[in-house]
Amino acid sequence: MSEQIKHECGIVLIRLLKPTSYYQEKYGTYSYGLNKLYLMMEKQHNRGQEGAGLACVKINSKSGNEYIFRERALGNTAISECFANVQKEIESGKKNNLEPQDLPYIGDVYIGHLRYSTTGRSGMSYVHPFLRRNNWRNRNLCIAGNFNITNQPELISLLTSQGQHPRSDADTFLILEQMGAELDEKHSDLYKKFKAEGFRGEELNKKIEDNIDIESVISDSVKHWDGGFCIVGATGSGESFVFRDRWGIRPCFYYIDDEIIIAASERAAIQTAMNVKFESIKELGAGEAITIHRDGRTAITALLKPLNPRPCAFERIYFSRGSDGEIYQERKKLGKLLCDQIIKESGELDDTVFSFIPNTAEVAYYGMIEGLQQYLNKQKLQRIIKITSEEKDKSVISNEIEQILSHNIRSEKLAIKDIKMRTFIAEGTSRNDMAAHVYDITYNSIIPKKDTIAVIDDSIVRGTTLKQSIIKILSRLEPKEIIIISSSPQIKFPDCYGIDMSRLGEFIAFNAAVALLKERKMDALLEDVYQKCKKAAERPLEDFVSTSDNKGVIPNYVKEIYAPFTEEEISKKIAELVTPENLNCKIKVIFQTVENLHKACPNNTGDWYFTGDYPTPGGTRTAIHAFINFYEGNPYKRGYSR
Repeated sequence: MSEQIKHECGIVLIRLLKPTSYYQEKYGTYSYGLNKLYLMMEKQHNRGQEGAGLACVKINSKSGNEYIFRERALGNTAISECFANVQKEIESGKKNNLEPQDLPYIGDVYIGHLRYSTTGRSGMSYVHPFLRRNNWRNRNLCIAGNFNITNQPELISLLTSQGQHPRSDADTFLILEQMGAELDEKHSDLYKKFKAEGFRGEELNKKIEDNIDIESVISDSVKHWDGGFCIVGATGSGESFVFRDRWGIRPCFYYIDDEIIIAASERAAIQTAMNVKFESIKELGAGEAITIHRDGRTAITALLKPLNPRPCAFERIYFSRGSDGEIYQERKKLGKLLCDQIIKESGELDDTVFSFIPNTAEVAYYGMIEGLQQYLNKQKLQRIIKITSEEKDKSVISNEIEQILSHNIRSEKLAIKDIKMRTFIAEGTSRNDMAAHVYDITYNSIIPKKDTIAVIDDSIVRGTTLKQSIIKILSRLEPKEIIIISSSPQIKFPDCYGIDMSRLGEFIAFNAAVALLKERKMDALLEDVYQKCKKAAERPLEDFVSTSDNKGVIPNYVKEIYAPFTEEEISKKIAELVTPENLNCKIKVIFQTVENLHKACPNNTGDWYFTGDYPTPGGTRTAIHAFINFYEGNPYKRGYSR
């Protein structure tokens, strides 16, 4: 993606099923679980570069000793910093002659987290894992997640009605406190029950830990949440879990054998870390949870009924690593399905040079080239059939066929992503001039004034990098025309489920629609939509339309902004908006269609950022608040922040 957007976090849960000594004997290290955690986090580093954290739980720690260890750090080197600090603690324990099983961070349950903020909040206090402490071991709770909850006001009201006093409106704090309250209640019920039966001391504690129902803790909590989430966690006594939202929005994959259980945001990370076959790794279903008892008993349970699952399509287009076998093929198909539009717009293929915008669009580029070559091969075949049917000398026919076969799709690496330019020393327009050099070009790679350049990107969000950098730098090659191709559809609506795309005014497609309304003297529609949104904004959450259960009466009014225009009209206006001043060549923009997106990625049908069809009522409400923020001139306020 030429314009980086902050997006989903990455999560890891590792549960070792054998004693520590087993891994020492078989793999030669007591740090087997810790080593796997490090590898899993590094292989998901693409998912979070603002911070990272890890936690370890020892299930059979002796009384008076620590049993939950946590390390967190900020910045894009956070993983290395965390593990360096962990290693220092382990070495310190060795110097103090601790037994291997008593060393810090040598335990049974490991939790890892890679953080990207989608709320604008930063600092160590927002870095996962989150930890809720208590003197009762099984009332300690440690969680980490890839999520965004859209109904914080309702959750605050719920917690307040239960007598709690939330210290923050951040969804992570609310989730932790709500799950913690459920855990406390379950513990209290068991305490009363077993104490009445005569149990005391360590025996009482063991009875509680053996009977705590972590599944009901999760199910009684998540039924109140609106949003996308995949959350991993553990109690201090070793009950561990991972669960996914009932709409299947955020991803989760898992692997289980007789030694280890691993859950993570990406399948490819597990496949690499464990060196196992694709088929060995399963996807956790919408509304499902994996719960692992402290004695290793494992259950995969449908805690909540799935509601028309809508897994996030952007996971396939961009966010997840392309080394996943399925995702690789889907991205190739996204490129291939653009060929009809490209052929229509580019005209003569012989005079078009194809390339990609580094680096995430590369796989779609391969699919695009493959599709264009297949189209060209069909043309070649028809011409060869025609030539061979004519009465000509064999040598003439041979020469003509050789010329036909020599025609191929022209492709070059035109754009090069350079080192990240440090522009903090520049001001005003000079800063933009410096930013333009984030990309560079391969000189003398096209025929000036004659060739058209066609470059593919995986998505176009704001258009600023296109205008300020990519198009300017490509124009130095002096092409006749530049075609920008997006392997995803036009991004028209905010995301509220874990991707930081919540402000309408940042979307080039939205700005194009607004510009068209003003050009055609239809801008009264903006006021009309605003009034509808203001009236709807204070309605209860359940009143907003949800495509998963087809309930609610308040639709996504923001759709009305786009309704007067065709996709082609918006694309044409986008091309105008991203064209730098004084450019000497024409710019065209081609977008993927939603129909072809679903052909390429049939299992990830979550397309609300393109269609405005949100799977939850909180999503529809977020879109309405996002438009209110835009219209009232609050460009930096997120739609789910009120």
